[in-house]
Amino acid sequence: MQRGHNRQTVFTCHEDFAYYRQNIIECKETFGCKVYAYCLMTNHVHLIIDPGNTPEAISLMMKRISGRQARYLNTREKRSGSLWEGRFKSSIISDHDYLLACCRYIELNPLRAGMVEKPDEYKWSSYGCRGLGKADQLVDLDRYYLALGETNVERQNAYADYVTKTIPEKELDLIRSAIQRNQLTGNHRYSRQIEDEHGIRIVNRGQGRPRKTER
Repeated sequence: MQRGHNRQTVFTCHEDFAYYRQNIIECKETFGCKVYAYCLMTNHVHLIIDPGNTPEAISLMMKRISGRQARYLNTREKRSGSLWEGRFKSSIISDHDYLLACCRYIELNPLRAGMVEKPDEYKWSSYGCRGLGKADQLVDLDRYYLALGETNVERQNAYADYVTKTIPEKELDLIRSAIQRNQLTGNHRYSRQIEDEHGIRIVNRGQGRPRKTER
């Protein structure tokens, strides 16, 4: 997730959205990534990216996309300065437990913002592809989505039904917290798995500043 500097508007017209979207398409191919879901809001973006076996590909991809958008808008507006609020925030997702939930979460952003009443009314998200079957070169269909049915129509209907169901508050809190704090979106079992695979210790902290320690 990446926001505009000081939460300023990044996309002011159709051309701004379209330019950013086209750059995602080009860059995901350049860096060998897959994009399972996306939502471009007026002042921030949400992307679910699979970098394959090259984790650093996400940073390279986002750096190029963000830089292109900044140069594009600064040239058009004849200005200089930062477009984005620093580095993007990220969260590793436990795909088995939360990939579909995270896709749903970002595709419902326009509803939570009061911009539309139904997800299919918003043009700049992956819902049109995943829920309606519209062709979208930007979207790669993940294995959990493909497992929702044996045909395209079955998968679209099952996913549409899933998106419109009431989301548990615990799930919302977990995803929001993970994004804001750059923490894992997953349970304790998944955290231990990541720790074992990479030899690191993962601590998902709660809200507030860390407690000061005695010197």
